[in-house]
Amino acid sequence: MSENDRIAALEAQISALANRLIRVEDEQAVRKLQHLYGYLIDKCLYREVVDLFTEDCEVHFFGGVYKGRVGAARLYIERFQKNFTHGLNGPVDGFLLDHPQLQDIVDVQDDGVTALARFRSMMQAGRHRDYGGPRQWWEGGIYENTYKKINGVWRIHVLNYRPQWHADFETGWAHTRPNYVPFITTLYPDDPAGPDALQDEVWLWPTHKLVPFHNLHPVTGKPIVAERAKADAERGA
Repeated sequence: MSENDRIAALEAQISALANRLIRVEDEQAVRKLQHLYGYLIDKCLYREVVDLFTEDCEVHFFGGVYKGRVGAARLYIERFQKNFTHGLNGPVDGFLLDHPQLQDIVDVQDDGVTALARFRSMMQAGRHRDYGGPRQWWEGGIYENTYKKINGVWRIHVLNYRPQWHADFETGWAHTRPNYVPFITTLYPDDPAGPDALQDEVWLWPTHKLVPFHNLHPVTGKPIVAERAKADAERGA
């Protein structure tokens, strides 16, 4: 191999390594972004949550789709902040809303400015008996989100939260009552804190379905689909 060929090979190797490093750094940035989202929700810092989103974002939550940062503000500030913290931005005594982000799968796309990720949350929430309670409950949910890199900074573009189950702390998930948390059914402006659109399919435990994976199976390269979903698709359900 000539000297020029060796230099060209080294340059190609350095370029490939640099691209891999950028990909790893982007994955970490998206992961940190979503984990920060969880911490901000923990402490009811709803205005800071809204700042995490793109201007043309969507937030899918409990049957509703909130569009744009104006819509996101309607959900986090007009609905959550007013109901949970009496209009205050930050934690208040007697209210618990731990919102850990777990089991993350992050995939940066080939364009380098889009990422898809799946996270799980297992929330512990409630009010102390001296602050309008007592009430304490569990909630499990899946995020399948889209992120955009804008001017070098990753932001949440589509936050798609799919609640899975709820349970009173005392009785557990085997005794979850129907409509434990009602889905949103009234649009904005009829509901001043309502969404811009409604989601087509919503369900809660004990109904149990697969939230679609954004990623293929890493070994087989095939979509990850449950038998029930295959049967539904075959009969056009």
